[in-house]
Amino acid sequence: MSSERGKDIAEGPSRVNPGDQQLPPTPSRYESQKRRDWNTFGQYLKNQRPPVPLSQCNCNHVLDFLRYLDQFGKTKVHLQGCMFYGQPEPPAPCTCPLRQAWGSLDALIGRLRAAYEENGGSPETNPFASGAIRVYLKDVRDCQAKARGIPYKKKKKKPHQGKGGDESSSTIHFS
Repeated sequence: MSSERGKDIAEGPSRVNPGDQQLPPTPSRYESQKRRDWNTFGQYLKNQRPPVPLSQCNCNHVLDFLRYLDQFGKTKVHLQGCMFYGQPEPPAPCTCPLRQAWGSLDALIGRLRAAYEENGGSPETNPFASGAIRVYLKDVRDCQAKARGIPYKKKKKKPHQGKGGDESSSTIHFS
C-alpha cells in the first residue's frame, strides 16, 4: 500500500473535483506582444483629434503611427549630411536621430495585421496589409541600410528538390 501511496504523490491527484477551476493557458510571448501592440494602436487612434474609430482606420493612420513610434526608437540612423553616413561602426557620437529599427517595424506590422483580422477585421480591408505599408517598410529598410553602409541582401531561398525524375533538372544553382 505504501508503494501505491507514493505513486499517487508522484503523479498527483488522478481525479479533478468539479469545484476546481482550471486557469486558461498562459498566452505565448508572441500572443502577449500582439495584444499589447493592438491595445497601443487602439489607444493611438483614440488619442487622435478627432478620435478615429477602428472601422475608419486606413493605411494613412498606420503610417502616421509608425512615424510616431520613431520618437521611441533606439537605432541611430545617420542623415545624409552626417560625416558618419554609410559607416557601420562610427568612431564618435553624432547628433543624428534615433529611430525604430526596420526589423522591429516589420515584426510590429505582422502582429498588427494578424490582430486586425483576429478582432473581426476583413482581410480585404486590412490597413496593415496595404501596399503603401510595404513600400514604407522597404524605404525604411533601404534608408537604414545605406545610413549604416550595409546593403540589405535578401536571403536566397533554398532550392526545392523535386521528387524522383532527373536530379539535375530539379537543382537550382545560384551564382
